[in-house]
This record gives sequence, C-alpha cells and structure tokens, in this order.
Amino acid sequence: MIGIIKRSKIAYSIYNFFHKKELEHNEILFRKWGIKKRYFSPLSSKDFKNITIENKKTISDNIDFSSCKLFNRLNETNQKNILSFHQNGFAKINSYASVEQVNAINAEINKLIANKTLQLNSSNKLMFAIHHSKLIKDFGNDENLKELLAKLIGGTPVLFQSINFLMGSEQRTHSDSIHMTTFPSGGLLGVWFALEDIIMDNGPLHYYPKSHLLPYYLNSDYENEGSLLFIGNKSYKNYEEMIAEKIKENGMKKEIFTAKKGDMFIWHANLFHGGEPHKDKNLTRLSMVFHYFNKDSVCYHEITQRPALIKSYSEQTNT
Repeated sequence: MIGIIKRSKIAYSIYNFFHKKELEHNEILFRKWGIKKRYFSPLSSKDFKNITIENKKTISDNIDFSSCKLFNRLNETNQKNILSFHQNGFAKINSYASVEQVNAINAEINKLIANKTLQLNSSNKLMFAIHHSKLIKDFGNDENLKELLAKLIGGTPVLFQSINFLMGSEQRTHSDSIHMTTFPSGGLLGVWFALEDIIMDNGPLHYYPKSHLLPYYLNSDYENEGSLLFIGNKSYKNYEEMIAEKIKENGMKKEIFTAKKGDMFIWHANLFHGGEPHKDKNLTRLSMVFHYFNKDSVCYHEITQRPALIKSYSEQTNT
C-alpha cells in the first residue's frame, strides 16, 4: 500500500495543492508555453515534447563578461575556465571563498546540527541550510556571483536548493537533469564549494568533460514514464546503469576534482558527475552545493513528476 501511495500522482497533487505559494510561479510559465496545467499538476518531459522553442541560443554563442565584476576579479586561469564553460560543461574557480567565509559557514553548519535544525537524511546530506541560515543564504545570493551565473545560464538565476556534506556522497554518476529538470532544458546550474581541502582519500567530486553535449536522458529513455495515475516503477539503479552505459558507448573519460578550501566548481545541468569513494572514513569531506535555476524555466522533478517547490520565490527573484 505504501509503495502504491508513493507512486500515486493523485497523492502528489493533493500535497502540491496545499503549497500554492511555492508553486504558483509556474502557472505564468504554463500560460506562456500553452500548457494546460495547474500549479499542483504532475509534470514530466512528456508535457513539453510538442513545444517548439524559437530563437533558442546555442552553446557556441559568445558571452560578454567585460562588465561582470566577479569575472574581472578572477585571475587569468579562472577566467579561461569560465570562458570554456559551454564547451566543457564546467568551470573550476580557485580560491573563490576566503578562509574566513568558509570558517563562518562551517561554524554555522555545526550550530544548526547541534540545535537539531539540520539533520542528516538517508543519503547523509544536510538539506536546505539556506532556509535556516541568513549567512548561508546571503552567501548563495551574493550579487556578484549571481551576475556571473546569469551570464552562464542566460537568464536570472534563482537559488533553489542547498546541500551540505560532512562526508563524501559516493553517489554514482548522474545528471542533475533527472532530479531537477527544467523546461526549456538546461535552465539549471550546480555550484559546489570546498569547505576544507578535498583529496583523493575523502571522496572528491568526479565529472565527465563535455558530457553535457549528450542528449538529456529522462524517464522515457529507460522506460520509466509510468501511466496517467502512477509514476514509473523503475528503480533509480536502472537510471544509473543507463548512464554508465552511455558513458561507455561514447568513450567518455572521467576527471576528478581535488580542491583547496574555498575553491568553487560550477557545472552545467546535464554534466555527468558523482562522488568518488570516501576511502578514509577518519576524514571528513566538508562541502556545500547550491542549485540555481533560470526563473524563466519551469523547474520540476522528472523521476517523481512533481513540480519543484520554490520557497520564498518572489523574495529571491527580488534580491
């Protein structure tokens, strides 16, 4: 019975009905794209298949960063990494955050854990610290950072989610677009921060350069679309196995990001990435991820076919 309820689109719709404030922004976009849905309706890539996007930008478009304050502060290596973002699908930025900033974030996370505001979930993640900490939320909404991200995403970035890690995720390779999907595709950025030095023994991030150029692999690609009333019943392992096969088919080479405290890594919505094994469990792997989506994109969760709950949407878009 529990399994049936978890797969029921009606159950999700009822839940969504009582979260209008976090979902009503989608109705403006539904009207724009001619989608006959309400804010509480289930969503999947199938709903957007017949919509044609005119004047869609391509990844070869040149982006002018000359007026971007953060870009102009970066050293030559970091600037080159930003300029190659759309070719590679990622950008490494060394020494983005100061030691003082990182120490303050770590102290804030420790406080939120101590008072039980944040607790590790089943995946050993601390979710949505931005909803409980002005310091962390302000760090993610830094106007210079968002100005840079706006150039990369081609719109206004909205801080949607934060995840903090105490240990390496060890998550198998995936694309964020299966979890936090957008229409139009690619309207999401991931931004990862090293809150301490990250070495091979404490589970560094791995990624596959240029994998963002592959198709967006969604429910239909592993027969997980489900039916009118229920979401698909394929396991997440089926998705991971599909991605592993696509990597093999395309001869993609994995790279590993070892980092210094304060380094930042920005990735495209469709970049394949994951976590390496955390070999030494005596070591922590303190890190933080922010996810941003383009406010002109519909944001939803492809696997569960739920629209994404965006807390304080109007507040964020006005920061």
